[in-house]
Amino acid sequence: MVKKFKKAADTAGGNALIAQLKESSAQIWLAGLGAFSKAQEEGGKVFEALVKEGSELQKKVKSFADSQVNDVTNEVTGKISEATSKAQGAWDRLETVFEERVGRAVNRLGVPSKADITALLARVDELTKEVAKLNAEKGAAAATKARANGAATVAKARKTVSAATKTGIKKAKAAVKATVN
Repeated sequence: MVKKFKKAADTAGGNALIAQLKESSAQIWLAGLGAFSKAQEEGGKVFEALVKEGSELQKKVKSFADSQVNDVTNEVTGKISEATSKAQGAWDRLETVFEERVGRAVNRLGVPSKADITALLARVDELTKEVAKLNAEKGAAAATKARANGAATVAKARKTVSAATKTGIKKAKAAVKATVN
């Protein structure tokens, strides 16, 4: 286009240049109108294509964001579980140390431990069984002795009754004789 202007300026002078400028301006104007018309025709299609690409991009971004959130959630959950288990372990160790120290202090004071009390209870149970056994044996011996004593007492009572009866009979005979005589 610039070559046309140079050629026109060299050959015809000023009027030809102005005519050439008008013609070029008209062509530029028509090219702009054609571009505008083409943009209007293609604009709807381009807009729809941009909307479609935006929708796909939004899905990809949402999917990426969701996976990142899940990864972070899983990591935080793992850290929380780890911290909880460490805290539980520390608490268990502290509890054990406390129990040991209290046990030693109580032992120094002479207070029996649970094991001591359990052993004493077992010993009391043993002794209770032995006492019951001895009482049973003693009771059997006492019963035997009582039976023997009872038999002796009965025999003694029979003798006493027999002697009393004989004496009573003698006195009764003597009284009867004295009354008869």
